Amino acid sequence: MTPDPPRGTPAGMEWLSQSPTDPAFVQDPYPFYDRLRALGPLVGWTEYGLPMAAGYDVVNAVLRDRRFGRENPSPPPRPAHQAGFWAVEDHSMLELEPPRHTRLRASVLRAFTSRRIAEMEEQITALAQDLVAAFPSDRSFDLLDTFARPLPVRIIARLLGVPESDAPRLLAWSNAMVGMYQAGRTEAQERAAAKAATAFSAYLADIFRAPVPGSLIADLLDLAGQDRLSAPEVTATCILLLNAGHEATVHTLGNGVAGLLSAGLWHAPMTPALTEEVLRHDPPLHLFLRYATEDLDLHGHSFRRGEQIGLLLAGANRDPAAFAMPEKLLPDRFPAAPTPLSFGAGRHFCLGAPLARSEIQIGLAVLSETCPTLRLTNRPTFADIYHFHGLSALKVTLT
Repeated sequence: MTPDPPRGTPAGMEWLSQSPTDPAFVQDPYPFYDRLRALGPLVGWTEYGLPMAAGYDVVNAVLRDRRFGRENPSPPPRPAHQAGFWAVEDHSMLELEPPRHTRLRASVLRAFTSRRIAEMEEQITALAQDLVAAFPSDRSFDLLDTFARPLPVRIIARLLGVPESDAPRLLAWSNAMVGMYQAGRTEAQERAAAKAATAFSAYLADIFRAPVPGSLIADLLDLAGQDRLSAPEVTATCILLLNAGHEATVHTLGNGVAGLLSAGLWHAPMTPALTEEVLRHDPPLHLFLRYATEDLDLHGHSFRRGEQIGLLLAGANRDPAAFAMPEKLLPDRFPAAPTPLSFGAGRHFCLGAPLARSEIQIGLAVLSETCPTLRLTNRPTFADIYHFHGLSALKVTLT
């Protein structure tokens, strides 16, 4: 039986109820996405009170539709205890639209070049090999703690020009800030996110006084000196690159290893095509929200300016209309299949996608080549952090 929509939400569409904090849903959200997709291009998710899209074509189209954006055109009042978080986030390109987004992204791209990323590949390989060399050979260990977490955070620290020894602090601040996007977040999590953002900003202010020559931070500060970036924008960009530059990669590495081992593909060559399939099959970011920037109609539903739509990236990646046997990891699916939406699409396509792809492909290749006997010691479980989708632990052993 289809539930009634929440009071005050638009009528004229199907509605489904599913708690995003239900343990069974957190472990496997894909059946719910299938149910949403089967009911039409837009279906209401009762707990969010929003129309949702879970089909590839619709999600891809809305991500590219300039009538939808990340920035709320009519933001509501914010509680005072969140102020520290928004002092950073309000200057993040992830939350902005043109013209400010255009200027900020273009400026950052001048520093975050493909050449700079390519130059990091040797360092990614060497660090991955060093991490593997430190694995214990006589007992079970958590691959997230020993490999998936340290690899991306240490690489982004080098890229930015901050001490690798500070990685634990950076991880703690990043994890606290991500709590602002967790379903069912509490006031305690909001306060923790604000405190972390404030501490992160103060930490960067110290780094900015003597930036490492040739680092990404040095280049961003140079742009600030040319009046292309403001000081708050430099701070927000560094925090965004650190947070986004490791959080999703950690989960993709963990989910990818678990998926490859479970599918019996651990000895398959880690080609770019298989990397793309890992990104598609069980991505870490499941739900992105967009605001209508004007009154518009979409698939029979009328949006008023400022109303939201939910885009289920992981649901789109499992759409059987776009990907045959979407629940399976298939090494030869690409390049014939459509591009997965794990990094988004359109003007907000992930700036760090080239770095993330390098870390994932190199990291998984080093693991599979140097640890051919790696195996799971228990069934991996996902952490209760929807709409992120990452393992709480990945216990493995080398036999």
